[in-house]
Amino acid sequence: MTGTLVPVNQQFRQTPGGVSIFVVSNGFHSDVVVPLREPRTQLDWLQKLGQPAWASQFAGYKFVAFGWGSEGFFLDSYGGHFPRLGTTLRAALPGRALMHVGFYPAAPAGPRVVPLQISMAQYQKLTQLIEQSFQPDSVGHFALRNSAGYTAHDFFFRAGGRYHLLHTCNDWTNRTLGRAGIRAALKAPLAASVLYQVRKAR
Repeated sequence: MTGTLVPVNQQFRQTPGGVSIFVVSNGFHSDVVVPLREPRTQLDWLQKLGQPAWASQFAGYKFVAFGWGSEGFFLDSYGGHFPRLGTTLRAALPGRALMHVGFYPAAPAGPRVVPLQISMAQYQKLTQLIEQSFQPDSVGHFALRNSAGYTAHDFFFRAGGRYHLLHTCNDWTNRTLGRAGIRAALKAPLAASVLYQVRKAR
């Protein structure tokens, strides 16, 4: 846990008038939430995700969340269940990963939500890293794994990389923020570790 206390990008300062992003946690898992559409970069995630039916379904939504994690852990959590012991133990070993994508009609809020204003360069790097976390199909499109998630507005896509004890969902969030030039922890195995350093940026 000592890595939680050591900051990466300690010099990070928020950018007034920059791009609004959010780091969100449910207590166990963390996500990065970004604008669904960012007109200055012309990035529209509805187009990028390549699911035509979503264009009307989520047309009025404002933000989209991305989280990376264990395929087995994610899929064994359907119905609000905590994954079985065998699934949890297997997740300690290298295994397949998924990207969890969820849509927000408005900005997220709550005690485990940290809003940030980042520069355009940081936003472009952040979204590039998110894109690179998906595992494309044979023609280069994002590959939808499940047409239904936990709710009517979240879904799973195939992801690159291997999930294991030393590369967890929270490590992905933390590393993605850090590589984008945003304040992060040297090591963040837990969601609380991610939020600890991000809150320092406030």
